[in-house]
Amino acid sequence: MSIDKNTVRKVARLARIRTTDAEAEVLSAELSKIMTMIEQLSEVNTEGVDPMTSVIEMQWPGREDVVTDGAILEKILSNAPEQTAGFFVVPKVVE
Repeated sequence: MSIDKNTVRKVARLARIRTTDAEAEVLSAELSKIMTMIEQLSEVNTEGVDPMTSVIEMQWPGREDVVTDGAILEKILSNAPEQTAGFFVVPKVVE
């Protein structure tokens, strides 16, 4: 994939990065090389390879995914300066 100077200027403007024409030329070449390397990754056969979060195999402690109410409503509301019917009371911010 080739990235031209106009694309570099557009991305730089969106990112609020000031670039000169000479810098845009250099960045265009560098970003094109990076995109070429990324495209090469699609050629790698990853069939049968499990996704991993670390290079060291680890067993994550499993737990059952159960929805609860937390059972600590009173504890949470004790931090509120004002509360009504189990809810925080906050000032109106939208008119």
